[in-house]
Amino acid sequence: MSILLELDPETEARLNAQAQRRGIAPEQYAGEFLRQNLPRSASQPGLLARLDLLGLRAELTKGAEKLPVLPPEATERASFYEDRW
Repeated sequence: MSILLELDPETEARLNAQAQRRGIAPEQYAGEFLRQNLPRSASQPGLLARLDLLGLRAELTKGAEKLPVLPPEATERASFYEDRW
């Protein structure tokens, strides 16, 4: 399928710059970009599905239960500037 797009000069420059960084034609970069960023199905909202987000959250918080619990005053503004009073 071929699609004709009208790009504003700024978007065209950004497309050309990204394609040049990868050493490919702008048309090829645009095609790859669309393949990677379009949802695979109508039920998939975008790049990250709900399960992807849950997995990402689990990975980022792994081991967090071992972190110490700080008292509320540790995050108050005044505690950051104690030595400046």
